[in-house]
Amino acid sequence: MMKALRPFLLAAGLLALWQILVIATEVPPYILPGPWPVAKALATHLPALVGHLATTGTEIVMGLVFGTLLGTSCALSMIVSPLLKRWMLPLLVISQALPVFALAPMLVLWFGYGMASKIAMAVLIIFFPVTSSFYYGMQRTESDLLDLARIMGAKPLAVLRLIIIPSALPTFAAGVRTATAVAPIGAVVGEWVGSSSGLGFYMLHANARMQIDLMFAALVLLALVSLLLYAVVDRFLAKLIFWEPKKG
Repeated sequence: MMKALRPFLLAAGLLALWQILVIATEVPPYILPGPWPVAKALATHLPALVGHLATTGTEIVMGLVFGTLLGTSCALSMIVSPLLKRWMLPLLVISQALPVFALAPMLVLWFGYGMASKIAMAVLIIFFPVTSSFYYGMQRTESDLLDLARIMGAKPLAVLRLIIIPSALPTFAAGVRTATAVAPIGAVVGEWVGSSSGLGFYMLHANARMQIDLMFAALVLLALVSLLLYAVVDRFLAKLIFWEPKKG
């Protein structure tokens, strides 16, 4: 019972803290509107917000799918071929050392103002946690299992498929959960740089018109959808890796 009520209690607590902060600081509504004006803006402009949400949601989901596939492929390539690892690992580190946000204008220039540049931005943010978690998870496979497989004459592909990959799935799932949490960043930042639709685009225009309550409404909607996406992915991974210990 308490587990089911926990999200609602947390939401109510956050709303209460938000309202207390607005009242205590007496901050002007054009800087920080209260929950009620934001709720009214959300209800009034819901059709437009949902339309822009469809664009952003598509970018997030496609970025998550392609980023996960790319990260999985990179990790498998490095674990299979030490030569590829020596070439790819520095490139992976460099890709994260560069400020990803600084690449957004170039991605818009290369891929245009449509969805492709936002998906590419999301992929750049997503693929590294997936790659690193999956790769290091496969590296930490128990040596006793690998030795036993070799003694029994198992082929390398069978060892990879039946021992190494299953052993790494819990850490892979942790990387995918992290990627799911940060996936909206790439899409929204890409929309801020250049777009004609999406919640990031809508927030910029609301801010330019000093409709701060509407900007917060878009932000709240984005947060709710991000939480829903995380819950769906987390549920799917829990079903997929059924042997992983359940906590909480």
